[in-house]
Parts: sequence; C-alpha cells; structure tokens
Amino acid sequence: MTIQTRRERERAERRRLIVTAARELAEAEGWDAVTTRRLAAEIEYSQPVLYSHFKGKGAIMAAVAVEGCAELAMEMRRAREAAPGTRAALAAVAQTYTSFARRRPALYDAMFTHLVDLPFATPEAPAALQEAFGQLLAVVTPVTAPDEEPGLVAETFWAALHGLATLMRSGRLPEPAHARRLRLLVDRFAKAGDE
Repeated sequence: MTIQTRRERERAERRRLIVTAARELAEAEGWDAVTTRRLAAEIEYSQPVLYSHFKGKGAIMAAVAVEGCAELAMEMRRAREAAPGTRAALAAVAQTYTSFARRRPALYDAMFTHLVDLPFATPEAPAALQEAFGQLLAVVTPVTAPDEEPGLVAETFWAALHGLATLMRSGRLPEPAHARRLRLLVDRFAKAGDE
C-alpha cells in the first residue's frame, strides 16, 4: 500500500467518524448540540482537523443528509419491490417513509427540515437524493394519468408524506389515525391513476 493510498483511507475514515459522531449526537441531543467544538472533542481530533474535512456544521449536516437519503432510498426500494401490486407498493412506500421519519427524527430533520447546502430537484443533486426521489417516482408512475407529469405527481406524493410525518411528530395530528391517513392518501393516488 502506498503512502498516498494510506492517507486517503485515513482521511475517509476520519470523515466517516465525523459524520457518524454528528448523527449520534443529533439523535441523542438534537442538532443544536452538534457543534464543531463538541464534535472535535467526541472524535478526539482538533477542530482544524474537522475543518479540513468540512467547512462547518452545515456541511456536516449535508453529509448526514446524503447518508440518510441513501438509507431511505434503500428502505423504500425494498418495500416497493416486495409489494404484490401497484396499490400495495404505494402503501408500502408511504408506510416506510413515515416510519423512517418517526424512527430517525434528527436524521430526517437533516434530510428534509433543516436548511442544508444540497441541490434538490436538479441534475446536480447527489446520487442518494436522486435515488430516494426515484423510489417515489417509481411508485407513482403507474398511477399517473396520461396528461400528468410523473415528476410533479411524485413531488406531490412526497409533500403529502412529509406533511403527515412532520405534523404527526409535532403532535398536530394524533398518532392513532396515522394508518387511516396513509390509507386515504394511497387510495386518492391510486384512484387518480384509475381515471
């Protein structure tokens, strides 16, 4: 192994360590607790080392968001592919999305609530973001009417899921009716595709 290869591997490992520490700290105490000083102490490196990998907290949150999108995309893909039909796929993806938001609140916030410097809805978006949206697109395309744009339908489905997840987390929507809300949403999208 060359010195350059070893250095690159060590740098990648430090970067991974920073992102993992940020995720764990955010899940335990919230994003306000995540500071570069605190992260440097957590990973036992100096702040200049941390800044050699990331410009600041926003860049760390962006890296966390990309990781989270990759994880969400994988979960949605599994749910969609395991479903026995179009309506079941819509329901499985809807359940997977809202469950992810509930199980991983700080990660979800980094992905879709906090302002992060990531290009969304553009060709420059990181592959993980495109893959996550691609799973939503794949599940709504079969129920998209011929005169509708599948991307807009996917954005609308995503917005509805995000709204449900966010309103439920904040206590604005009561938890016991969650399954009925998801069923209503899936029924509306599936019926729209039948017309």
